[in-house]
Amino acid sequence: MIDVQNLTKYHGRTAAVNDLTFRVEPGRVTGFLGPNGAGKSTTMRAVIGLDRPTSGRVLIDGRPYDAWPRPLTKVGALMDAQAVHGGRSAYGHLLGLARSNDIPERRVGEVLETVGLTEVARRRAGGFSLGMAQRLGVAAALLGDPDVLLLDEPVNGLDPEGVLWIRALMKRLAGEGRTVFVSSHLMSEMALTADHLIVIGQGRLLADTSVDDFIGRYARSYVLIRTPEPERMRDVLAADGISVLDGPDGVLEATGATPERVGDLAAQNRLTVYEIGARSASLEEAFMQLTAGSVQFRADHPVPDVRGTRQEVR
Repeated sequence: MIDVQNLTKYHGRTAAVNDLTFRVEPGRVTGFLGPNGAGKSTTMRAVIGLDRPTSGRVLIDGRPYDAWPRPLTKVGALMDAQAVHGGRSAYGHLLGLARSNDIPERRVGEVLETVGLTEVARRRAGGFSLGMAQRLGVAAALLGDPDVLLLDEPVNGLDPEGVLWIRALMKRLAGEGRTVFVSSHLMSEMALTADHLIVIGQGRLLADTSVDDFIGRYARSYVLIRTPEPERMRDVLAADGISVLDGPDGVLEATGATPERVGDLAAQNRLTVYEIGARSASLEEAFMQLTAGSVQFRADHPVPDVRGTRQEVR
């Protein structure tokens, strides 16, 4: 378990993390989300002792990271996959880490096989692609067979097969009762992988909840209706207790109803409809809704659309 207690970290006069408290429980994949500059990297660095808190503390199964005599056997971390001496082979890099924590050399070969790098074990890491470097970083995190895993953007640089592999790996590790803490900007991936979410903004805790509860609270599902008779449709739905909002391009968005119910009402009232379809809430929508006021770096530049013209990002 990771126990973050009133963690505060200042860089000069700026609070990167401000009185942050949460727990990461074993047996599930916990996603760590937040806009750029929210304090995610600072928090993860504090977990493994790379950043010293201004105040507060972080405990791993009741102890600070540096209190564990062989920390790699307790906590495995992927923070920067390319932070490897380019002249060392993958095998040599892992062997050095193993010796520093009294980990048997046989473990090096085991984790190289786990991440699919056995064939390039003797190649210099400096020649690795980003995806290969990422796999080597995962191998280093797994080297001590730790109870706790911290993974910062683990799918970065991986091809589709690699993404499926790391997703299955994280789920398997959590299923074994380990604590798996994953930071990512890829909402679609977190929706498929995470069981629980910690969301922060401007260094403060915004949410600590399950994925389903998070989506249900901060995003909405609705039935999209496209009809040439929007006013009549609105009146019919309202009479049945269904809330209706105006959507883009003249569509209606009905909440508290199913497509089947909307279709039945339209048929009963002889309303013409061109489209009725369910629109499910997404993790991305919920995240954008919750963190809208916490975005530090916001782009507002024209971008080309698919036809080569330019339109404003809003």
